[in-house]
Amino acid sequence: MYTQALNIKDMAAAAEDSAFDARFQSRVDAEEKIEPNDWMPDAYRRTLVRQIAQHAHSEIVGMLPEGNWITRAPSLKRKAALLAKVQDEGGHGAYLYAAAETLGVSREDLVEQLLDGKQKYSSIFNYPTLSWADIGIIGWLVDGAAIMNQIPLCRCSYGPYARAMIRICKEESFHQRQGYEIMVTLCRDGTPEQKAMAQDALNRWWWPVLMMFGPSDKDSQHTDKSMRWKIKRFTNDDLRQKFIDATVPQGQYLGLTFPDPAMKHNDRTGHWEHGEIDWSEFKRVVAGDGPCNRQRMKQRRDANENGAWVREAALAFAQKRRARAEAAARIAAE
Repeated sequence: MYTQALNIKDMAAAAEDSAFDARFQSRVDAEEKIEPNDWMPDAYRRTLVRQIAQHAHSEIVGMLPEGNWITRAPSLKRKAALLAKVQDEGGHGAYLYAAAETLGVSREDLVEQLLDGKQKYSSIFNYPTLSWADIGIIGWLVDGAAIMNQIPLCRCSYGPYARAMIRICKEESFHQRQGYEIMVTLCRDGTPEQKAMAQDALNRWWWPVLMMFGPSDKDSQHTDKSMRWKIKRFTNDDLRQKFIDATVPQGQYLGLTFPDPAMKHNDRTGHWEHGEIDWSEFKRVVAGDGPCNRQRMKQRRDANENGAWVREAALAFAQKRRARAEAAARIAAE
């Protein structure tokens, strides 16, 4: 096990750096977990900070489109379930920010980079929730896609991230079931108008959900290194295909039609083939020009500013407790 102090490059020799890299990679290849105080390449650390921060931001921003429906849910049961789900997402963000902090970055810096536009969150949360069916779609498709992407992260080579993901995936699995149950109610037990509302939601969300997995493998900038370091276990396209294969039969059970005329089942491969994704839309939304980008960032900035007094009060309380403890310790020593 290497100490974090060895990550300081005052050792000069490139050969020695290569030796550390080789030892690090051998540990990753042997499925050993990398822990915060272990030596790691700077690029590995940067990759993790980027990925974990984006994941944490997505959990927090992802509270907004669903939180908008808590007061408008159709029953008390639905309100309570949605409120619990939104609270879960906030907890996921907290776990992930804590995991990122083990890499030497502060939560405050990460939030500031998000608000300054230097870090991103998932493009899917820049789309509006226009009806109650959208809440079902988010649970069924958005959380379903998240689970497909996140379950392999439970085996991520970086220990704190992998351990955080175990609990997150358990809760996300419940969220997916909750969303699909809403869709079953609308499509199989509901009125024709409710089923039409569900179909409209699917039409609007299907393609943005497929974009959640990131650009195609040929255009992905980070996949090769992330796969080699076992941060990721599957490529973007592999995960996207697994999600489609799992989701299409569920949609057929609901009696819904996917908004992809090119979609067909390949009996030879056993996979559902899909049409071309509009990557120009993905790039536009990631760049900040989606339907709700500006609204989401304004909400986050307002929340950050309005919550400043809470952070200041918590800090003052912690300082007060520390001062009392130090005073008590001095008295006891005397």
